[in-house]
Amino acid sequence: MSGINPIRSHKSSFPCLRQLFSLLICGFLLSAPASHAQGQYPPKVEDFSESTLVISAAKYLGTTAESMAEIMDNVFSQYGIPDAIIRGEEVSAAVVFGLRYGRGTLEMQSGAQHPVYWRGPSAGVDTGGNAAKSFTLVYGIQNVEEVYSRFGGVDGSAFYLGGVAVNYLQRDNIVMAPMRAGLGLRAGVSIGYLKFTRDSGWFPF
Repeated sequence: MSGINPIRSHKSSFPCLRQLFSLLICGFLLSAPASHAQGQYPPKVEDFSESTLVISAAKYLGTTAESMAEIMDNVFSQYGIPDAIIRGEEVSAAVVFGLRYGRGTLEMQSGAQHPVYWRGPSAGVDTGGNAAKSFTLVYGIQNVEEVYSRFGGVDGSAFYLGGVAVNYLQRDNIVMAPMRAGLGLRAGVSIGYLKFTRDSGWFPF
């Protein structure tokens, strides 16, 4: 009998994991407003200077300007002024293998705004789940179509300050620096990717 119990316990964890993913994803998609369909977008950022983005990101993510200033200084010192930003929200969950779904608004330096959705898997030493707002700096793009692609990188809380987690995604010469703040916790490092699209979708690969 002692050899059977662990197997039952192991198997029973998979339905729970599937239910967790389903609840997170369904709750996120069902609560999504139809603002993009109606052509309504968030107020435009005045400019993409470091000081302006510090204030904008701190307000959007609900963190302090002091913490955000340190984070922005770190990113700006490496890449400078971004070509675009993405403001959005997402849900994710992981027990070794994870999924992430999000949606938001892409804003170019010109002020043009476009809908953007993202999703993707991750795998590695990573556990937990969260619902978060995200503020992403985008570098190296010439037009909006370059964003709608797959970006790989190292995910997790490798760079964490004042309640904000930062990581980098990259495809060729295009770099994204997502900053996330929200409920829940995902700890560790997971290697995966995010696929950015113009339309929403379920399939993460």
